Amino acid sequence: MKLILTQEVDGLGAPGDVVEVKDGYGRNYLVPRGLGIRWTRGGEKTIESIKTARAARAARDEGHAAEIKTKVEANTVNVKVRAGNGGRLFGAVTTAEIADALSEASGEKIDRRTIVVTNPIKSLGAHEVSVKLHETVTAKVSLNVVPA
Repeated sequence: MKLILTQEVDGLGAPGDVVEVKDGYGRNYLVPRGLGIRWTRGGEKTIESIKTARAARAARDEGHAAEIKTKVEANTVNVKVRAGNGGRLFGAVTTAEIADALSEASGEKIDRRTIVVTNPIKSLGAHEVSVKLHETVTAKVSLNVVPA
């Protein structure tokens, strides 16, 4: 199945790329989540518009991403979550909660999809996550998970 990616998919491609994927992966995962659309001849115009918008954003955002990186890495960000006895959390800290705390601390809107958590955060204390602000700019952020 040929698809045009509308958002970045790890290990597959960037927005505007035409990729060939297995039918089930495209039909059951990528298309319903809005990560891609079916490729058609008329879709060539869509590809060009996505790529020009991405190129304009990339040129404009690299400097801005570096500024956001310095703001975010400057200090430790506190994330307040519900916790039980012994510091165990009810569930795990979500990327949405981390994005809200980062946005509040930096004053900039941080998208939850740009946050990379290697291991699920299920305890109180200090943790580190990565935030991919741009293709070339990645920030390492120190989190302090505290009880609410």
